[in-house]
Amino acid sequence: MRLKDKVAIVTGAGSGFGAGIAERFAEEGARVVVNDINADGGAATVDAIDKATGDAERAFFHGADVSKNAEVGALVKAALDRFGDLDIFVNNAGVSHRNQPMIEVDEATFDKIFAVNVKSIYLSAVHAVPVFKKRGGGVFINIASTAGVRPRPGLTWYNGSKGAAVILTKSMAVELAPDAIRVCGINPGIGESGLTETFMGVPDTPENRKRFEANIPLGRYSLPRDIANAALYLASDEADLLTGVCLEVDGGRCI
Repeated sequence: MRLKDKVAIVTGAGSGFGAGIAERFAEEGARVVVNDINADGGAATVDAIDKATGDAERAFFHGADVSKNAEVGALVKAALDRFGDLDIFVNNAGVSHRNQPMIEVDEATFDKIFAVNVKSIYLSAVHAVPVFKKRGGGVFINIASTAGVRPRPGLTWYNGSKGAAVILTKSMAVELAPDAIRVCGINPGIGESGLTETFMGVPDTPENRKRFEANIPLGRYSLPRDIANAALYLASDEADLLTGVCLEVDGGRCI
């Protein structure tokens, strides 16, 4: 097993990419803290892990708003209290505005996007870096987006938040390397998630999907399993010389 006995926190793991990552990590031997603001979604992910692994102690749910300092601190503490360690922190939780002209996005939505997509990375570092330093290393995986490297009109403020996630990944990687802390990113293309229709800006119908898929060389959306497999590799010891990379998992969309 590629993550045997490692402990991981996965934020936004109540659905979509986060659920896929949490479930894949557990399949490969990790003990997982499933985080989300949606308790029902988080519980469903834990239940799926319990059934897949046959181990009721493999995962547990901890609700937290990743944009709140005290709540992220409590999330890290919960991992340490329950499992006694922390090896991997996956910053997956994210939000967006609907695809629309940039000046039509209201200020509260703008603030929420940067709080959830960017401030959360800062808070994960504040609370997890001291733990990683004490134990002699660790891994951050930031789920960014192809929007951070190939911006789309209509998603300007979301694009900016994911651009920040990309450069934060690289800067964190350089600064934390002396402490054996690796920091990697994943840039999904449009995919099967709770934000699919938000990104599209039109109803998620088969006809509209065909329009978006036509711009993807491999011809399909990113699936949770695709992102989970990439995260598994980056989190594993197989990737121990990789840091600062932002892996595009997009079917060739960014080429």
